[in-house]
Amino acid sequence: METKFSLIFFSGDERNKYRLVMDSAAFADENGFHSIWTPERHFHRFGGLYPNPSVLNAGLATATKRIGLRAGSVILPLHNPVRVAEEWAVVDNLSNGRAGIALATGFSPMDFVFNPEGWNDRRQTTFEAVDTIRRLWEGESISMKDGVGNYIEVELHPRPVQPEIPIWLTCTKSVDTFEQAGRLGTNIITGLIDMSTEELEEKLEVYFQNLEAYGHDREEKEVTLMLHTFMGDNEEEVRDIVYEPFKDYLKQFFTVVNSQQKALNVGEGGIDAIAANDQETLLHFGFEKFFTKGSLMGSIEKCSTVVERMQGIGVTEIACLIDFGLDDSMVKDSLSYLKELKDKFS
Repeated sequence: METKFSLIFFSGDERNKYRLVMDSAAFADENGFHSIWTPERHFHRFGGLYPNPSVLNAGLATATKRIGLRAGSVILPLHNPVRVAEEWAVVDNLSNGRAGIALATGFSPMDFVFNPEGWNDRRQTTFEAVDTIRRLWEGESISMKDGVGNYIEVELHPRPVQPEIPIWLTCTKSVDTFEQAGRLGTNIITGLIDMSTEELEEKLEVYFQNLEAYGHDREEKEVTLMLHTFMGDNEEEVRDIVYEPFKDYLKQFFTVVNSQQKALNVGEGGIDAIAANDQETLLHFGFEKFFTKGSLMGSIEKCSTVVERMQGIGVTEIACLIDFGLDDSMVKDSLSYLKELKDKFS
């Protein structure tokens, strides 16, 4: 069974800015990878390289020739969906038809300084935007209120290259989002940071059931799974290399989540309030969970087992997250192992 392999970026290193993104994109473009995914993150060192995926992908469009260029994800409630369609129509033209977008509802109240009123209904806003973006992309006009209160018809310019834009919904904790993706007939992008493989399998079944119930062809849809990735010759050698950087990555991630919980008044303390010994135990447990069966960290043989497991639950594309704190040169050197794994499943 064929599985697509892509690269995804999420945290980033501000020391070298976009060098890893550009060099990895060039490698992926030349070696038959499916797509490059870049996120939308705001106001935090963890992910601060990525405030605008359309701008970054416009740059990647001129530096690559064949690889898909994906937003993973646009935080839709921060934007007017017409503006999202416009920006990605530009990317589609610059790339000669390689654009695609995932839409996320947003989880950080801090991000919503761009649109404070958008927080409460962010989920419904995101789901409704799918239809708006599709209609504009396919050449329809929609009625909108102008600056003096008149309703006018607006249409998308520049006209995109692709007749339809590939759309994903970002699905994580809420099973309702998997259900909505099935109803809307979108692709989905997901990850294991908030759930086990078994939990994901259950949620994918909800997605597949709703695809069928609403008349969408499952065979035409993509299930993209983000997995942290670093590969080498020997599993134990890889473990030694990634152990400390990945624990630090998890700590930063938990710190971001904790700041969001404080903003929502749903939690206190977080990882910073845990005693040092207990922190170490928690981070070690998290590392073991991911390293053992929730990542592509290790040898080609070990990672092949993970790919086969994900194929079995319906994953069609693996987005390999490579920027979680390792030295850039080591990451780029490891891409040859990832190519070998990709070729094995092509």
